[in-house]
Amino acid sequence: MASGHTATREKHGRVLRVWDLPTRLFHWALVAAVAVALLSAELGMLSVHMLAGETVLILVLFRLAWGVVGSQTARFADFVKGPAAILDYLKRSRAGGEAAFTLGHNPLGALMVVALLLILLVQATSGLFTSDDILVDGPLVPLAAGATVSTLSSVHRLLSDGIYVLTGLHVAAVFFYLLVKKDNLIRPMVTGRKSLPGDVAAAEPRRAPAALALAILAASAGLVFMVLRAAG
Repeated sequence: MASGHTATREKHGRVLRVWDLPTRLFHWALVAAVAVALLSAELGMLSVHMLAGETVLILVLFRLAWGVVGSQTARFADFVKGPAAILDYLKRSRAGGEAAFTLGHNPLGALMVVALLLILLVQATSGLFTSDDILVDGPLVPLAAGATVSTLSSVHRLLSDGIYVLTGLHVAAVFFYLLVKKDNLIRPMVTGRKSLPGDVAAAEPRRAPAALALAILAASAGLVFMVLRAAG
């Protein structure tokens, strides 16, 4: 029985811990914060909207730093590739199976990650300077000139549509991989573990200490709170 189980496991490949806990917690916390920000804006709950936006800003700042010093698969250097690598991935994707396997984010997914982080960074930052010219001002409005506030308010309103578009594309891509390519991208972001197909050889990714993630999160939150307090 034991040998049969081993043979089956080798046929289907090993299971590796691909995503560390800080990356997974960030991912789902960002999903929740963005959802609350979008919903509260639609419902006119602007105090909740501002709090959610500040949370998004803290999380994005954390992820940008974690993408530099964090665990291997979380680092931008590990998954952000140039045009040649993207084209090569597309060619391998046509072959399917093991040829297209990537341990962390694939090169196309990397483009979505970077796009979402950048648009959320601009959106959350511009929200601090946004005014509806009636009742509600962002916390940094008193520090900016009227023309700057007007411009950033327009940017903030326009980018909300961009967030809906990118989020929709991201969800569609996840379900495309799940239903068409039979590659479940959701489970690894929940459990942290990913199955390697066939005989693909890969070492378990290097993991950064959780204490480092906590320090970066605290620094990100401290920076945002310090800016908000200075404005008040």
